[in-house]
Amino acid sequence: MGMDKGSIAYHSRPQREYLYKMLEAFCEKVFMSIRADQQQEIGGRWEVITDDNEFRGPFNGILSAHKCFPTATWLILACDLPLINSGTIVQLIEARDPGKDATAYATRESGLPEPLAAIWEPGGLEKARVYLRDSESSCPRKFLLKSDVTLLYPENDQLLCNANSPAEYREIRQKLATQ
Repeated sequence: MGMDKGSIAYHSRPQREYLYKMLEAFCEKVFMSIRADQQQEIGGRWEVITDDNEFRGPFNGILSAHKCFPTATWLILACDLPLINSGTIVQLIEARDPGKDATAYATRESGLPEPLAAIWEPGGLEKARVYLRDSESSCPRKFLLKSDVTLLYPENDQLLCNANSPAEYREIRQKLATQ
């Protein structure tokens, strides 16, 4: 994208702030996952967990949070999913199965779990730590594909669209303008 995706304003404020505020209505406590170099820009205004770089790849933020609060269940949302809304969160929470490793959204088209639009259970996160130690892959999606997961499909796959390029950004802005 060429810039911090959390700083992009889709809903009249940076996406990370929009999601943080939205999640406050659903979660006992909300944290923003940040890199150490973002501490000065973000820290102080929001509760944060700084990635400790102990873990590989996209698991870094998820497992850094788990390390701080190992008994917590984590509702994880990526800042590059700008079409996620309160209804999407309610649906995820209602579908949660604490007996599984995670409850994750997936698109009907792919059927693949979205690890960054999911509720991760503490036991599943412990399994993920072992997986990272013993696996060549640091992909949370690959972990979920091999795990005991509840998959949830949104009524419209578009809700899981992410913006990773300027063209996708423009596409999503256009979708938001027509809503």
